[in-house]
Amino acid sequence: MTKLAEILVVEDDADHLELTVEALRDAGVSNPIRSAHTLVEARSYLAECTARASGAGLPCLILLDLRLTDGLGTDILHEVRQDPNLRLIPVVILTNCDDTDTIRDAYYRGANSYLVKPMAFSEFRRRVRELGLYWAIINHTCEPANTA
Repeated sequence: MTKLAEILVVEDDADHLELTVEALRDAGVSNPIRSAHTLVEARSYLAECTARASGAGLPCLILLDLRLTDGLGTDILHEVRQDPNLRLIPVVILTNCDDTDTIRDAYYRGANSYLVKPMAFSEFRRRVRELGLYWAIINHTCEPANTA
C-alpha cells in the first residue's frame, strides 16, 4: 500500500489548527497532518524533507497562514518557490486577511490558492473540507525531476 504524503499546516493559532484538522478529517482526508506553529518550525520540517534521499516524503500540500508570531507566511512561500525540491508543492494560503494587495502579493509569490477564513465556524469547516477534498484527494501532484 502506498504511504500517503503529509499535509503541512503552518498555523500559530491552536484553535484554528484544531478546526482545520477536524475539517480535513471530516472531508475524508486521511493523509498524515504535520503542524508548524512558527516559521522556524516550518523551515526545519521542510529542510528535513529535502534532506531525505531523493526528496521522498515531501508534503503533498502546504496550508499556510500569513500572520505568524515570528513573521510572515509569505516568507516561507517565497522560499518554497525558490527551492527546486519544493517548488511543485501546492501552497494554499488560509488566513484572516482579505486585503486585495496582500492577496495579489501572495499570488505573485506563487500561492496556488488563497482562502480567507470566515468568522462563522460552520463556514470555516465547509471551506476547509472542500479545500481538503480538492488538494489532497482530487488534485494530482508530481515529484520534482531528479536533477542528479
